[in-house]
Amino acid sequence: QVQLVETGGGLVQAGGSLRLSCVASGRTFSLFDIGWFRQVPGKERDFVATINWGGNIEQYADSVKGRFTISRDNTKTTVYLQMNSLKSEDTAVYYCGAAPVNSGRYSYWGQGTQVTVSS
Repeated sequence: QVQLVETGGGLVQAGGSLRLSCVASGRTFSLFDIGWFRQVPGKERDFVATINWGGNIEQYADSVKGRFTISRDNTKTTVYLQMNSLKSEDTAVYYCGAAPVNSGRYSYWGQGTQVTVSS
């Protein structure tokens, strides 16, 4: 199994920046694709960005393209989400998810970190 812990959430002014981190652990933590998702209470969990096991294929939701950047360290231990030009619509709980390589099935989740963007 893989364990995930998100950090870096907080309160930020609109137009500001925030950097989230997702630390993965476990004997097979490097055998997973990692994604960032966000959710507001009462709404569906939305895809934000994903990065593959090799760290060379990135995908972004249209709503965050050009503003957010996902990256993965060389050891595959940590995945980051750099969020720039934040908008109030970005306010949500952000979750790190893991999927077996190339499966697209995100079945492992962290506890989430709250991001609040004030206007």
